[in-house]
Amino acid sequence: MQFDIEHTWDSDPVNHDPIRITFSPGQGGLRMEASGPFFNDPAAPAGPPGHAFPELWNYEVESFFLDSTTENYLEVELCHGQHLILLLSGQQLPMVFNTKITGDRWTGEALIPWTYFPPNVNKMNSYAIHGSGENRIYEALYPIPKEELEEGQKPNHRLEYFKDFRLQNIMGEGWVQPESG
Repeated sequence: MQFDIEHTWDSDPVNHDPIRITFSPGQGGLRMEASGPFFNDPAAPAGPPGHAFPELWNYEVESFFLDSTTENYLEVELCHGQHLILLLSGQQLPMVFNTKITGDRWTGEALIPWTYFPPNVNKMNSYAIHGSGENRIYEALYPIPKEELEEGQKPNHRLEYFKDFRLQNIMGEGWVQPESG
């Protein structure tokens, strides 16, 4: 299942090749791959590549997997070196993550264990972030529609704009989500 982030958080079209996020079956979890332009702005955090890093929401790509009945979600953040995976509670979790930069493009591949997902995931949204200061750009797979923007509104992760998402569409209709850990 593939998604392209083609709009800013407030529904303007992006001015570059879109960030692409692909979900596919993985051994014991969901495989998530992100690819797109390598902005390197801001530069990668000062942590070892392939390791979890706090405050990664300032970099590159994040996907949220929501159980809308409880509003519990799993947040997966991928950068061009580090990653972060959080439960709604803020608990940091380990994850297998590899990344590669080739010229002006980057790819990152993560394996998200099934035990990390909240039960009954039924909605999701993904975001891309790059740039610094006044050049900061916030992009959303499912942006806030122009007609619903409020004066002075800032980018945020509003759950009401998440869209329907079924893990069975990736894993097969007979697949049953394993128990959360």
